[in-house]
Amino acid sequence: MEANAGLIAGSHNRNQLVVIGVERVGPRSSGSSDAQICKICRDEVGVTADGELFVACNECAFPVCRPCYEYERAEGNQVCPQCKTRYKRLKGSTRVQGDEEEEDVDDIENEFNYEAMDRSGQHIAEAMLHEHMSYGRGGGHDMPHMTSTMLPQVPLLTNGPESEDISGIPPEHHALIIPSFMGSGGKRVHPLPYPESQLPVQPRPLDPSKDLASYGYGSVAWKERMENWKTRQDKLALVKSDGGGGGGYGEGMDDDDDLPIMDEARQPLSRKIPIPSSRINPYRMIIVIRLVVLAFFLRFRILNPVPDAFGLWIVSVICEVWFAVSWILDQFPKWLPINRETYLDRLSLRYDREGKPSELAAVDIFVSTVDPMKEPPIVTANTVLSILAVDYPVDKVSCYVSDDGAAMLTFEALSETSEFARKWVPFCKKFCIEPRAPEMYFAQKIDYLKDKVHPSFVRERRAMKREYEEFKVRINGLVAKAQKVPEEGWTMQDGTPWPGNNVRDHPGMIQVFLGHSGGVDTDGNHLPRLVYVSREKRPGHNHHKKAGAMNACVRVSAVLTNAPYILNLDCDHYINNSKALREAMCFMMDPAAGKKICYVQFPQRFDGIDRHDRYANNNTVFFDINLRGLDGIQGPVYVGTGCVFNRQALYGYDPPKKTKPPSRSCNCCSSILCSWCCCCGSRKKNKKSKFSIKPKFWKRKKSSKKGIPDVPMHKLEGIEEGVEGIESERSALMSQKNFEKKFGQSPVFIASTLLEKGGVPPNASPASLLKEAIHVISCGYEDKSEWGKEIGWIYGSVTEDILTGFKMHVRGWRSVYCMPQRPAFKGSAPINLTDRLHQVLRWALGSVEIFLSRHCPLWYGYGSGLKGLERLAYVNTIVYPWTSLPLLAYCSLPAICLLSGKFIVPTIDSYASLWFIALFLSIIATGILEIRWSGVGIDEWWRNEQFWVIGGVSAHLFALFQGLLKVLAGVDTSFTVTSKQADDEEFAELYQFKWTTLLIPPTTLLILNIVGVIAGISDAINNGYQSWGPLFGKLFFAIWVIMHLYPFLKGLMGRQNRTPTIVVVWSILLASILSLLWVRVNPFLPKQTGPLLEECGLRCD
Repeated sequence: MEANAGLIAGSHNRNQLVVIGVERVGPRSSGSSDAQICKICRDEVGVTADGELFVACNECAFPVCRPCYEYERAEGNQVCPQCKTRYKRLKGSTRVQGDEEEEDVDDIENEFNYEAMDRSGQHIAEAMLHEHMSYGRGGGHDMPHMTSTMLPQVPLLTNGPESEDISGIPPEHHALIIPSFMGSGGKRVHPLPYPESQLPVQPRPLDPSKDLASYGYGSVAWKERMENWKTRQDKLALVKSDGGGGGGYGEGMDDDDDLPIMDEARQPLSRKIPIPSSRINPYRMIIVIRLVVLAFFLRFRILNPVPDAFGLWIVSVICEVWFAVSWILDQFPKWLPINRETYLDRLSLRYDREGKPSELAAVDIFVSTVDPMKEPPIVTANTVLSILAVDYPVDKVSCYVSDDGAAMLTFEALSETSEFARKWVPFCKKFCIEPRAPEMYFAQKIDYLKDKVHPSFVRERRAMKREYEEFKVRINGLVAKAQKVPEEGWTMQDGTPWPGNNVRDHPGMIQVFLGHSGGVDTDGNHLPRLVYVSREKRPGHNHHKKAGAMNACVRVSAVLTNAPYILNLDCDHYINNSKALREAMCFMMDPAAGKKICYVQFPQRFDGIDRHDRYANNNTVFFDINLRGLDGIQGPVYVGTGCVFNRQALYGYDPPKKTKPPSRSCNCCSSILCSWCCCCGSRKKNKKSKFSIKPKFWKRKKSSKKGIPDVPMHKLEGIEEGVEGIESERSALMSQKNFEKKFGQSPVFIASTLLEKGGVPPNASPASLLKEAIHVISCGYEDKSEWGKEIGWIYGSVTEDILTGFKMHVRGWRSVYCMPQRPAFKGSAPINLTDRLHQVLRWALGSVEIFLSRHCPLWYGYGSGLKGLERLAYVNTIVYPWTSLPLLAYCSLPAICLLSGKFIVPTIDSYASLWFIALFLSIIATGILEIRWSGVGIDEWWRNEQFWVIGGVSAHLFALFQGLLKVLAGVDTSFTVTSKQADDEEFAELYQFKWTTLLIPPTTLLILNIVGVIAGISDAINNGYQSWGPLFGKLFFAIWVIMHLYPFLKGLMGRQNRTPTIVVVWSILLASILSLLWVRVNPFLPKQTGPLLEECGLRCD
């Protein structure tokens, strides 16, 4: 795609297409791959009878072909040349001495097949005299391909007299040396059973009974070969002993192609790091102890009612049982937490070696935005700039900005951003700065000269800062201009009316700002693609909000670039770690496990949060504890942003099925380029991999045993006709009608779904691709298809992220949680109490919608690939809003008990009190040990507990009622887009007070408990010492509620030392009224508890 090819706007349904400023667009280039070769003889490693890549050593996967393996076992020392592990007998191999103790190989038919070993002699003879080590093979492998005109004088086999007695030597021992300038590039020995008439000289005999030293040429070649091999082994040992694990081979060895690279490049790209047993085992023990204590506590509460406060007692018991179930749902998915470590140096050695074309997989990046007035364009611009400057091959990165509001302000801001990127990107890559979002980089309060040695850095940094300030002024000018919309609507610079003037009725729009043709920076280097996308919207169509916009981006990107992996980001989440994509590729491109990973989720980190994190915006407990626990089961849930997807998983494919345990490592070049290698499972004639080169759609039949409704497994059925753009063999297996039911009526898009490695069809013209891109973002494209049901982002909830990840896990995929030392992404968090509560309201509303839908984890997907503990986690994500009802009731009980003089717990003895004390101590111990293994600060843990109560009695409660109204009564509610901070003043809006109905329940609870505490203390003072004993339990209960609502109280008070007068006046007035009412109902008079005196009726006088 060319840059600045003009804005493409149109509607497929109306047969309209408008091109503004059109220019020609060029096609993409494609890469190539190399085969695997033996490190001893340089021949191809080959495959087994099952179609798998042959692996001789299961310990280190040192690439050795089968003949070399057989020779080493029969004639050599029977060990691997790299790791020195004894070779095990594989299927098809003859038994040798030392195999008797191996009982795991059962191969009777080949056990004594010595004939096969004799047939490998030809290959071993070639290996002895093959002295050059290079990657790849030459043109010809067989001698008949060589003509006499290509062969100069062939050197004789011996330096001795030709009249040597050759009688008695069988013909199969005759041999001929072929020099390196003929055939495959190396000196080779071909045993010939008969003379070749095509050769200029006849073959000379080789007597195997004689010493090889009598044959001059062969002896020298063998010695040179052995010396070279020993030299390479010495170098390899030197690198290992020097700890050369940083991705290189040591000084002076970078240009040595003969040095094996298996020491680092062939190792796994990531590994699991379990939590130390000294930290995790006590945590698990206390969970079990707490579970036992909880059972005895509930038993005591149920069997000991309170007769004089039966109503309060039954409410409290119901609440406590619900809290116990909620705790179990939250706790047990954290039973197996793990950490992960990635090896970026190994990734580079395997796929991105210096001086060679990069084999890293391409990535399409989606940035979603809606309203530029709530999501400032300067924030979106910084996100886009950080993407364009990412540390990844530029031809592998494409950025798609989805403008779901069709705002001309966003379009013009993106145009300015593309121009500024030509200066910003080379500056970032030249000086390796972090982060690569200019606003955050220039705002850092650190020593920016640290580790900078380039003499021009200071000068260029000052110049770049000035350029960025001028860029901000231009963006601010666009924002100021957009405040007032002209009556006739917006017009573009050439006078053309802006197609998106009507936000609810406009055509689809696509603009390629940067690309391979025309998208270069100031240094002349290419820039990643930058594409503006706004899908078509028409009245009467359900556009499904963000989920619909993401699915439109999936289709557009598949038509234009079709990268195998997708990263989605919110407009305020910039790339904080320029190597974030490489971190994700360490999992996605790992040959051993990458094929079964549907997405890699990164934690969310935020800027602009106050030091105390008053409203728990960082959500540290969820990201650093809960998701790490899920990573040890089946993977974290999808949280909506900062996630790298496997495109095939979004298309609804099932993961590849494992037919047998894979080896510890893999000999394939790339898990993407060599889909037939050993890590993908065997491929037999009658048993194809579901994720193989020929993907199939499987319709999962409804089983009476399992009963899983509408869960698709992809398999092609009803084969009728081919798909244009795919080779004939594959086209014969496709069904156009079946594909259209799944993916919609776009043959170009359907063809792209079949390209597992990504890329666009080579014969597709740019003009046709752009026209098809407009087609796939039309408002009616998804009609009568599986989009939003089984494919792409799933519809049915405003929290489409949870539902989308859940569907993938049900199919059997697993996800991965990646927490690099430097946060991969950072974003903006809501900066005042009201916005924070509205954000939590939207999340909770989505959970209620899922709970009331057919995709509820309580009953959906049984008998599928979803693991038990993973299901518990998903149940917890959709059940937590219902906790608002018992939580509101439980937080009201202390005030009621203090005002009524009753209590929810009967008088207990010392034995029963042990269960209360044990439960309280186990709760504290669980929190302490959880903090210990996770590394979360105690202040962060406590803030999370506080906001759980604040959100539970406010946002969760309203979300529950809104969800019930929406699902049961059809009353739709719209969520508020949380504002993004763009003010220069630090924490400018943190203390702003915005009244909303969400504040009513927690405010009421605060006032009730404060008044209850005052009333209870006053009553105890008035009634004497004996009243203080029963009061302590009630006071502890009420103070617990007030402490959890304390951040909410601070939010109501506004800025520190600037409490709004109206709040003070209303607080005093409410407290006075409630106090007077209490005095009227229950005046503070001493209660007579002595004997009752009556007249006896007798006159004593």
